[in-house]
Amino acid sequence: MRRRGFLGFSAALGATLATRSASLIAATPNAGRVVIVGGGWGGLSAASHLRRLAPQLEVTLVERNAAFQSLPLSNQWLAGRVDDALINHDYARAARAWGYRFIRAEVRDIDRAKRRVASAEFSLDYDWLVLSPGIRYDWAAWFGDDSRAIEQARHNYPCAFVAGDELAALKKKLDAFAGGDLLMTIPPMPYRCPPAPYERALVIGQYLNARRIKGRLIVLDPNPMMAAFSRVFADQYAEQIAYVPHAAVKAVDPFARTISTSFDDYRFDDAILMAPQRAGELARRAGVVGDDGWARVDPLRFHVPGDDRVFVIGDAVGKVSVLFGHYPKSGHMAARQGRVVAGEIAARAAGRVPQVQLPDSTCHVLTRLDPPEAMRLDAGYRVRGDGEIAQAVQQSHDPNPRGEDVAWARGMFAELLAYPLQ
Repeated sequence: MRRRGFLGFSAALGATLATRSASLIAATPNAGRVVIVGGGWGGLSAASHLRRLAPQLEVTLVERNAAFQSLPLSNQWLAGRVDDALINHDYARAARAWGYRFIRAEVRDIDRAKRRVASAEFSLDYDWLVLSPGIRYDWAAWFGDDSRAIEQARHNYPCAFVAGDELAALKKKLDAFAGGDLLMTIPPMPYRCPPAPYERALVIGQYLNARRIKGRLIVLDPNPMMAAFSRVFADQYAEQIAYVPHAAVKAVDPFARTISTSFDDYRFDDAILMAPQRAGELARRAGVVGDDGWARVDPLRFHVPGDDRVFVIGDAVGKVSVLFGHYPKSGHMAARQGRVVAGEIAARAAGRVPQVQLPDSTCHVLTRLDPPEAMRLDAGYRVRGDGEIAQAVQQSHDPNPRGEDVAWARGMFAELLAYPLQ
C-alpha cells in the first residue's frame, strides 16, 4: 500500500501542477525577478526565505519533479520505520503558503548573457538566478561513453541518491531479493549524505537477518574504514554483511554482473551501484563547473566567479576552503546555503551591502538498529584572519535515540514547506 500510495501521489500531483504552469508564467514582474532552478532542500529554502526577507521581489521556483522527495529519512522508509508523509511533499502547497510561483518543468537552457532560462515550452528572464541542481551520477568514470552499459546500470541497479522514482525502485528490489550476493558500491568522497550509505547497509543487513534470507550484502567502499559501522557490521551482521574498505572500483560489467576493484574481483546476483558523483547537469549547462566536476562559487557569497547575478547552492557546490575542501553535501547544509543566498539577494535588491553569513550542517545517522543507537554530526564555520573558512565538527553518540532525526526533519519541513507534519 505504501509504494502504491507513493507513486499515486506523485502522478496525481504532477497532473495538477502541469495544469497550473501556463498561467503562472504570465505573472507581472515586481521590483526584481528571482528564478530558482531546482526544488530540493536548497531551492525550497531560497524561495521561502526570499519571500520573508524581500516580499517585493517576484520569486519563481522551477522544478522538473512533481513532488519534493526528502531523502534524509529514506533509509528508514526502506525499513518501514517512517511512512510516505515524511518523504513526499506538495510543492504547490508550499508555494501558496509562502507566496512564490511554482512551475513544474525541466530547464533545458541557461543563457547568462541574456539572463534567461528556458524549457521546451517557455522562457523566463531573471535579475538573479539561483541554481540548486543537486548531483548527477558520473557513469563515465566507469563506462566511458558506453551508453548501453550506462542504461543497464541506471535501469537495473538504482541507488536512490537522487529524488524521483529510484527510491520506489530500490524498495521493490529489496522486497524481491531472495538470496545470493547483493553488492553495494559506495562513492568516493565527496558524495551526498544523507542518505547515508552505511546506514543503508545496516537496514539491508537487518532486512536479510529478519527474513532469514540466505544471502549477503557486499559493501565495496573506496574510502577509509568507518570504524563505528564496521564494528556493528561485524558484531551483529557477520553473516549478512561483508564490508570491504579501500576497495576502489576499477571496472564494472553490468551485463556479466562483475566488478573489479584495486584488490579483488566480485560477481553479484543483484546490485546497488552508487557511481561517483558530480554537480548536476544544469550546472554544466550554465558553464559553472570546474575541472573537478563541481560548481565553482565565491566561498562566502555563493555567486559564480565573474557573475554576481548567478548563485549555486547545495550539493553541487565545489571546494570552498583549502582547510577542509567541500562543505558537507547534506540537506541541512543546502537549506542553510539557500538562506544565505536569500539574504544576499534581499540586501542587493534593497541597495545594501550584504553581510557575510556562513552556513552550518546537522546530520543524524543511525549506527545501530536493534537496539537503536545514533550519531549526530554538527559542523560550524568561521572566517579566519587570512580569509580562509575554517570548519569545526562535533560528533556525538546517542545510545538511546528518541526520534531526534524525525523531529529535526519536521522542523526543517516547517521552515521550508510552511507546515509541520502531524
